[in-house]
Amino acid sequence: MEDKYYSRLLKMMVFVLDFYLISLAFSLTKKFGIDDGIVENQETSFFLIFSLIWVISGFLNEIYRINKFSTLKGIISSLIGSLLVHFCLMMLLLFTTNSYQISTQFLPFVYTLSAAFLISSRMVYKLTWRYFEFSGFDQRKVVIVGATHSGRALYDFFESHDFSKYKFKGFFDDTPDPLIVHKALIKGKIDELYTFCQRENIDEIYFALPPGHDELLAKISKFADDNFIYLRITPDFGEAVTDRYNVFMLDSIPVLTTRKEPLGVTLNVWLKRAFDIVFSLLVIMTVFPFVFPIIAIAIKLDSEGPVFFKQPRQGKKNKLFDCFKFRTMYIHGVSERQATKDDPRITRVGRFLRKTNLDELPQFINVLLGNMSVVGPRPHISSQLDQYGAAIKKYKVRHFVTPGITGYAQVNGYRGETKEVRLMEKRVEYDVIYMENWSLSLDIKIIFLTVWNMIRGEKAAY
Repeated sequence: MEDKYYSRLLKMMVFVLDFYLISLAFSLTKKFGIDDGIVENQETSFFLIFSLIWVISGFLNEIYRINKFSTLKGIISSLIGSLLVHFCLMMLLLFTTNSYQISTQFLPFVYTLSAAFLISSRMVYKLTWRYFEFSGFDQRKVVIVGATHSGRALYDFFESHDFSKYKFKGFFDDTPDPLIVHKALIKGKIDELYTFCQRENIDEIYFALPPGHDELLAKISKFADDNFIYLRITPDFGEAVTDRYNVFMLDSIPVLTTRKEPLGVTLNVWLKRAFDIVFSLLVIMTVFPFVFPIIAIAIKLDSEGPVFFKQPRQGKKNKLFDCFKFRTMYIHGVSERQATKDDPRITRVGRFLRKTNLDELPQFINVLLGNMSVVGPRPHISSQLDQYGAAIKKYKVRHFVTPGITGYAQVNGYRGETKEVRLMEKRVEYDVIYMENWSLSLDIKIIFLTVWNMIRGEKAAY
């Protein structure tokens, strides 16, 4: 409860400080005379809109979920991602409403100052917290009851953070497993816990035994109350939750999930869907009228057959859908077999389209229809599901979310032919990482990287 109170207080302080720093950036920009084009009576409204969008982008990137264990690299990364989302939303607002006339110098100056102020404030925060940690301020002595997987995870947490406020003093267990916890860390049996805590002035006891030890838990709870020691309960559920898992509250009931599921939250799903629709419409209205006719004519002149090609693919929850593409193969060579390097089935125009990812453009129609997203795990053909479903751990997990035109695996170099199982394993690994760490800024980052890879070219694209 104390940590939660300080966490809320810290968030509120950082939230207010961000508003002040953005306001300071606006004021300095005005003092430097770089506010041409903003009508005086619109300055306040523009600042409020700017700040409101910052709040939205900030919460999307979880920049206010900072604590003493947050790394400076992670904090700055979240800030940069939030600034990127903020910039995109501001540009969308300015271009669609035409409510404000902004000089070309104004926004870059505001963004530069805001980024400098915000990043500097987070650096000061980390340096301040490091000072208190190094000084041993509020350091607490802790013990763990139960040399279990949960207890080991707690120990690893305490030991992996330099200058932590937690000072680990030992495990207590009647039947410790040396494969889980080294015997040197065991201070004694559970009956020896009580005298040890009194002698060492222990501040917190962590109970990490499996459910079913109610009588023992009641005894330790009474001892803790009588000796002014905080009791924390972290029940061990065996190997079912040894991977990273998440806890959320269902009313007042704590519920554990075996992985983080940001796209299991309805609000996030709606947000991602809204972004997909807006982005797809922008591409269709701006790119399609110029690119589509050129590609269609080139395909027709190069080989016989239709301009478009559709193929059944595995979508969300393994539901089949027709995936649209520009035809890149001769009509007699089309099959479910994966394309390979120097594949004779691919036409001359098709080779260029595949190299530049332009063959995927019709999939923006799939996005509007709702069976694909702009960003997500790439949809596979049915034969790949049968081939890899049993061989690769978590292969089917990637089908929890809507497949995408581009994905995290693709921008990290895992695209094209998968001759070896390990290559598909890496794809699945990146797909699961994407699912567990989804944010709107991550989607935007992947889109930018995809465009960059299209420009510079990719060896694995064929």
